[in-house]
Amino acid sequence: MMRMTETVKQLLIVTIIFYIGSNFVGDVAYQLFSGFYPENPNFRFWQPVTRIFMHLPIYDGSNSGNIMHLVMNMFGLVMFGSVLEQFLGSKKFLFFYISSGILAGLFSNLISYYYFHHGIDLLVQSGENEAEILRLLHEGKYNRNWQNMIPLSDYDSFMRSYLGASMGASGALYGLMVGFAYSFPSAPMGLLFIPIEIKAKYFVTGLITLDVILGFYGSSIFGVETGVGHFAHIGGAIAGFIMMWYWKRNQFNKNRWN
Repeated sequence: MMRMTETVKQLLIVTIIFYIGSNFVGDVAYQLFSGFYPENPNFRFWQPVTRIFMHLPIYDGSNSGNIMHLVMNMFGLVMFGSVLEQFLGSKKFLFFYISSGILAGLFSNLISYYYFHHGIDLLVQSGENEAEILRLLHEGKYNRNWQNMIPLSDYDSFMRSYLGASMGASGALYGLMVGFAYSFPSAPMGLLFIPIEIKAKYFVTGLITLDVILGFYGSSIFGVETGVGHFAHIGGAIAGFIMMWYWKRNQFNKNRWN
């Protein structure tokens, strides 16, 4: 197993500090540093970066197993990040990781923009006043009758896009996975508990395809919302591919930043 590289180690430490600190401080930390939709009053300009280092609290009132959110993301950071840092150089790797995370959040917000304004359009068509809808939402309130006015899936997407907070390094991690698969397409990768090795290019493509399906049809297939940021995963993957493609085209392996 490749040793943990220096920048990966520093990212791991910063993420753990954020995790411990946010669990200690509580809701205030999550409101300040998680990623909120830009029209939400809780949005702050630094959140596109800080959301990368935030993870679900140890206990949120309904689930005490949230630590796996952090563990799995950090496992992926060490596994893929250490390889890419040695391949790209520390400065380029750090840029790659943070940029993938930021663009993952931006892509997710674009999808949220569609769902939010689509929901408002449906409510207006049902007789609601747009200004009143926005006023209630800005105050952190909502009208219970809304869920009777529009289809349940549209209502859930509408409310979640505005009120939900996004957090986690998974978007940046998807960028790393795409970067790894792009650079080492035939490297063998395995699934936990399944003794089958799959080439990286097929493994990562399969994961992204699954995210696309679950992002658009997840609740229709399974009937429940998982809370997983599938569109952030897709955004991180797109960002990772574009950067690797651009650097490869310009011979990034001959121009390390450090």
